Amino acid sequence: MKDFSTCISKISIIGTGYVGLVSGTCFAEMGITTYCIDVDKEKIENLKKGILPIWEPKLAEMVVRNLEMQRLFFSTEIEKSIDGASACFIAVGTPPDEDGSADLQYVLNVAKEIGQTMKNYLVIVTKSTVPVGTSEKVKKTIQEELNKRNSYLTFDIASNPEFLKEGNAVDDCLHPDRIVIGTDSEKSKNILENLYKPFVLNGHPIIHMDVPSAELTKYTANAMLATKISFINEIANLCERLGADINSVRRGIGSDKRIGPYFIYPGIGYGGSCFPKDVKALIKTAEENHYSLDILKSVENVNTKQKKILFNKAIEHFCGNILDKTFAIWGLSFKPNTNDMREASSIVLIDLLLKLGAKIIAYDPIAIETAKTYFGDTITYVSNPYDAVKNADALFLVTEWTEFRILNYEKLSLMKEKIIFDGRNIYDSKELKEKGFVCYSIGR
Repeated sequence: MKDFSTCISKISIIGTGYVGLVSGTCFAEMGITTYCIDVDKEKIENLKKGILPIWEPKLAEMVVRNLEMQRLFFSTEIEKSIDGASACFIAVGTPPDEDGSADLQYVLNVAKEIGQTMKNYLVIVTKSTVPVGTSEKVKKTIQEELNKRNSYLTFDIASNPEFLKEGNAVDDCLHPDRIVIGTDSEKSKNILENLYKPFVLNGHPIIHMDVPSAELTKYTANAMLATKISFINEIANLCERLGADINSVRRGIGSDKRIGPYFIYPGIGYGGSCFPKDVKALIKTAEENHYSLDILKSVENVNTKQKKILFNKAIEHFCGNILDKTFAIWGLSFKPNTNDMREASSIVLIDLLLKLGAKIIAYDPIAIETAKTYFGDTITYVSNPYDAVKNADALFLVTEWTEFRILNYEKLSLMKEKIIFDGRNIYDSKELKEKGFVCYSIGR
């Protein structure tokens, strides 16, 4: 294997969403000259000034530091970014089509421009989450453009799925528990292994495989995690009917090493940019290959119903009448430590409450501006959680931000009615009862 310093001089990452921006910044942090490319001129100009389009812990200061060190560059020009580069990562969006399949138009548009402008050998790495066979489509698209140019330049394709968790993406990137690389040549394998060498000094593995297997690995990982979430939510709902406590059940099964304690916390359904989209895409891929993933169809169905569970509890408590009721919402993002509201359970809950004439006062430490793009002025936003509960008929805990863990009962006394719908099971229901509150939770 060639020496790292002589192998990798420059890389390009096309797409500055969560994956592209975090990955590019972390590569730069390791000392690699990294160009991050996007078609959005305003976004690029902001990034050059250190103004980020997303909120992610530790990311902003890392971007600024690497801009100052001239290791990280932002541009709209693909041609300049790939000139002299060893690898080019495609990290653009793959939004779901109406039928649930992944929309590959942005990936293939990038591949086309690479074929039109590349001047040297490149490893073209698909980092976006894409269905099996996408890398071959990328390869075909690039080769067609090279043929139009009568060019004999060579290139290789690879798949390198990301496993970043929003809210912890920087640490996940810098200290990965594994790196999956799918390649079709020894040359591309060696280049990517050398590129990732600084990231695995913690002893965690680089797992090499063929390209289709790497493409499928990301979908399978997210589908498995989504399955665990929907499964524990189903058991939680059963617990309520049997008089059992899901927290006890969870601890009982989580101590089994074959099951483990992770992703078995009951709640109000999963959201975000990955799980919903990837489950749908994997179901569609199976259907296109004449197979039905019945378990995943159930996972998706359970999750859809689970997002309505707090609403259903509220309707039952208020005997179906919530007209002109005022409800406080704590937490709008789909999970803590992010301002991302894609597929967030809060959206489903708030929409249902508004349709029946309720008034909403919402607080989130980060996602207020994002929420305005969804709800506009149909709800009221406040900058302090306890401003939301004043004269409220009930409080809904939707996102388990750490600042919500300890309740200030004196400030909660400003509520019109002492009712809390705990969508994440973070409160002690016995303690709340002693303080005069009625608490509805999940599976207890």
